[in-house]
Amino acid sequence: MSLRGTRRRPNATGSPKANPLVQYQTTLRDAIAFEGAGLHTGAAARVRVLPAPAGHGLRFRVDDAVEFPARADYVVETVRATVVGVGEHRVSTVEHLLSALLGSGVDNALLAVDGPEIPVADGSAKVFCDAIEAVGLTTLHEARRRWVPTETHLFRDGDKLLIVAPASSFRVRMIVDYPAPIGAQYVEAEITPDTYRREIAPNRTFGFLHEVEALIKRGLAQGGTLDNAVVFGTDGPVAPLRSPNEPARHKMLDLIGDFALLGAYPQCEVIAVKSGHKLHCTAVRELVAASQHDEAAAGRRPMQSQ
Repeated sequence: MSLRGTRRRPNATGSPKANPLVQYQTTLRDAIAFEGAGLHTGAAARVRVLPAPAGHGLRFRVDDAVEFPARADYVVETVRATVVGVGEHRVSTVEHLLSALLGSGVDNALLAVDGPEIPVADGSAKVFCDAIEAVGLTTLHEARRRWVPTETHLFRDGDKLLIVAPASSFRVRMIVDYPAPIGAQYVEAEITPDTYRREIAPNRTFGFLHEVEALIKRGLAQGGTLDNAVVFGTDGPVAPLRSPNEPARHKMLDLIGDFALLGAYPQCEVIAVKSGHKLHCTAVRELVAASQHDEAAAGRRPMQSQ
């Protein structure tokens, strides 16, 4: 596997001198900001997403104290959410915002976070995605970094399975299997900005009514409400779904956010069966380590475009 340049250009505005055959890196045309409660902590949180230069990648700045790249080796916890950090400086539930950035084709941005968690908004990535679309993207005159596997990789955790295979684009196939009334669901998509915005971003986090009290006792779901989560009772959802297979689509949203922690744009097919943050982040961490080893063995600097 390796990091490569590519031969297509993203749907973004930028330098009129850019080669139309090359897919260039992008950043936001202007800063965007979000405030609100965190889903799990319930604490007030704020995040500003700032434009960044080519080669910067996606990076976190937490409480103006530490700054680090959005990569899997900075993941410190995966119970019900992806938590990243350095030392005592941590930020939880990063997956929805990272998903919106990757799904929208944003390569470079600084995520300046104040508080212990990314605001939950409506429990989906729609608010983040809409804000990114509103400000638009700027094309930067440097080839996009792509993570390109050369062989198929398989990861297991009990009955959970994740397969990452070579492909010509970023595709995800997601299978979930929950007790009734959710049951088994399947969804697949090629991840482009248009498809992501339409079919993936609006789908909300979800859970079962009988789980809510247990989560609250564990100190989780402190900011969860019917306005930012889909709750299933014994007879079905207590509020209307945005799509018939909203749980599977939200799990795809989560996976895309976790795969943003590759540190490069994924050009691969991911087949996920009952997977979650723990398996996603374990796989991404191992894939990045293997990629860095391969790049070093080939005499190239790891995590750089060719």
